Amino acid sequence: MSEINQAVNGSSVFRVDKFVVPANAREEILVKVRMTHELLRRQQGFVQDFLLEQSSGPGEFNLVTIVEWEGQAAIDRVVPIVKAEHERRGFDPKETIARLGVRVDIANYQRIPGV
Repeated sequence: MSEINQAVNGSSVFRVDKFVVPANAREEILVKVRMTHELLRRQQGFVQDFLLEQSSGPGEFNLVTIVEWEGQAAIDRVVPIVKAEHERRGFDPKETIARLGVRVDIANYQRIPGV
């Protein structure tokens, strides 16, 4: 495991979005997540991403996305780009989440040094 951690850039920032998605909202949320991640993958500072769906266990979050960015500056650059693209497509994430009854937990994370 230490080899994997050592390969991660120490200045990387990981955007982790965790969702509780009702079954009837799954397809619509996945379409929106995929659309957004296609845009993210084309941005400067993007490293990698993961779109994960819970397959077992008692956890409440059944969809998790993780995006690794080169650093906070990359995230700061991409936020207005994503917002503008969402507006251009008529997509309001807050409205969609509320309408579908999705709960979210969103935060940025950094690697713990020395681990």
